[in-house]
Amino acid sequence: MAIFYPQERTALFIDGANLHSTAKALGFDIDYRRLLALFAAKSQLLRAYYYTALMEDQEYSPLRPLVDWLGYNGFTVVTKPAKEQADAAGRRRIKGNMDLELAIDMMEQAEHIDHAVLLSGDGDFKPLVAAVQRKGVRVSVVSTTRSQPPMIADDLRRQADGFIEIADLQAAVARSATP
Repeated sequence: MAIFYPQERTALFIDGANLHSTAKALGFDIDYRRLLALFAAKSQLLRAYYYTALMEDQEYSPLRPLVDWLGYNGFTVVTKPAKEQADAAGRRRIKGNMDLELAIDMMEQAEHIDHAVLLSGDGDFKPLVAAVQRKGVRVSVVSTTRSQPPMIADDLRRQADGFIEIADLQAAVARSATP
């Protein structure tokens, strides 16, 4: 479990697609207002970044209402256009990797924060976590080991200073069903 101190300056870095997949694998949806309140109560939350790719050529994107809500409710939303590509078998795939944008923001914020909280289990972030730690910032990772397969890469979990099992936060951050 990660430790938080009331006086420490903290920033959240949310890999939107990864967090969505993690919560879905556990059978719940994230209530972002509650998520923000949870971390704001633990420390001095300076920023909460949310990263996602959006399909620009679609008439309506199911992500658009969420992205708009987040932008008006305390999150710094970082988006870029998703690209549609064909794989080797000719299947259409949507690509919208936000790893680089997240990494740049975390590195830039490192001199202003004491604790970075990464909401992603993507093993590609291990070198980022190590680089931010070398700058004196503690890094906690929020993901799950309780899905099959686990949503967090083992090497990312080992690199992090703390691991927060999102299933343990479900009661605090799950969106309640509307009647």
